[in-house]
Amino acid sequence: MTASLLSEAATFSDSIVALRRAVHREPELGLHTPKTRDKIRTALAHLPITWAQGPSTTGLVGTLKGGAGPGRSVLLRGDTDALPMPEETGLDFASHVPGVMHACGHDTHVAMLAGAAQILAARANTLAGEVRFMFQPGEEGWHGARFMLEDGLLGGAGFDTALPDAAFALHIMPNAPHGLIAGRAGPLMAAADQLQITVTGRGGHASMPHDTMDPVPIACEIVSALQTMVARRFSVFDPVVVTIAKIEAGTAHNVIPDSARLTGTMRTLSAANRARLKAEIPRLASGIAAAHGLSAEVSILEGFPVTICDPSAVDFGESVARSIVGEAGFQRLADPIMGAEDFAYVLEKVAGAMFFLGVAHRGADWQHCCGIHSTKMLVDESVLPTGAAFLAGLAEQFLANGFG
Repeated sequence: MTASLLSEAATFSDSIVALRRAVHREPELGLHTPKTRDKIRTALAHLPITWAQGPSTTGLVGTLKGGAGPGRSVLLRGDTDALPMPEETGLDFASHVPGVMHACGHDTHVAMLAGAAQILAARANTLAGEVRFMFQPGEEGWHGARFMLEDGLLGGAGFDTALPDAAFALHIMPNAPHGLIAGRAGPLMAAADQLQITVTGRGGHASMPHDTMDPVPIACEIVSALQTMVARRFSVFDPVVVTIAKIEAGTAHNVIPDSARLTGTMRTLSAANRARLKAEIPRLASGIAAAHGLSAEVSILEGFPVTICDPSAVDFGESVARSIVGEAGFQRLADPIMGAEDFAYVLEKVAGAMFFLGVAHRGADWQHCCGIHSTKMLVDESVLPTGAAFLAGLAEQFLANGFG
């Protein structure tokens, strides 16, 4: 039946695009995206879907029961929140909210998931089991998936329903070939933790550094030492990225400050290296500072875990993708992406996978298209029905055959 999914998705193309544009025009931030939630509910109000919402977020889980009796349960996820950044696309439906933009494609994720719901609802009588549609806010660093899990919206021990048997998500890539679906088994995206190091000394006049304990050169030494640590103490076959992206110190050209603050990010592809970094960085920073008679305090704000895709789920997704878009329409990624994704929380508990969909315009020089988190990011909306068909195919085939 997957062969006809694309043609069925095409019949919903107008509604998919309309929802995407409505969400794009009115972006929302964080764990509470009520306007987006209401747009989703309105767009799907005619479908036989039951809805649940937890207390911590405006996240929704809609459940579609198959008419062919009990069976497996599969979850499809789309995220709803935007980014705190201006939009410079020039689109007719560009953001009306100053300083807020859907620059990571979550508007398209909402639209494709809603399209999949329409396709599957039309086929509900042939489905055994249930499909759950997870519309999740707070992906951009807010841990929205974790909150929805803790609220019991996905089920699990101590809640009224069990966790789903499988879970899938699809993320667009504006700088990837038009219509290409891609994925990989194992680590797909990195864990991301925020790092802050405060070096404290004693300030004074810039002309008399010998009478001070200058934190600035010590902070610089720590930055260099972090890169040496990554290059010399961690294997290249289990990658680690530590980037100091912000340095703050001082108030004037002739004043040595009392302190200097370093802020950055830590990216890892394994739980072991993640834990090791958390232990090694404080030791390194405090040791360098102490060697100069200063002190260093390290604060690590834990972010998302590693996004790990189940090999069987990726094999299954590849089969579904090729049945919909053809043999050349799927690609195995050779390497993980060092960005982070909070669908990782779901994949820690449920076997499944995340895939990527190329949405560069047909014939475009896709390698030079603006990527996600760009103020000028563009999407070829003609690809969105393909994403809806793929999500629907994942659900339909999993309910019928499992991972095969």
